[in-house]
Amino acid sequence: MKKKIHPKYVPCIVTCACGNRVETRSTVEKISVDLCSKCHPFFTGKQKIVDSAGRVEKFKRRYASKKTTTKARKSKE
Repeated sequence: MKKKIHPKYVPCIVTCACGNRVETRSTVEKISVDLCSKCHPFFTGKQKIVDSAGRVEKFKRRYASKKTTTKARKSKE
C-alpha cells in the first residue's frame, strides 16, 4: 500500500433518532441515522410510518371515502 493516501480508520459512534448508539470503526468519527435495527419495522414487527411531507395523510384523505369491495363490484355487474 502507498503511504499517506488512505484515510484514517478511527472508532465511530453511530447514533439513531430513537436514541440507540452503536460503536464501530469508520473513517468518520460520528454518524447520525434515522432508522436502526432497534426501531426499523422489519426488525421490530411493528408498523411505523416515517412521513416527512404529509403524503400518508394525503393518501388516507383521498381514499377514505372510497370503500369498494369485491362484493360491491359483483353486485354492480
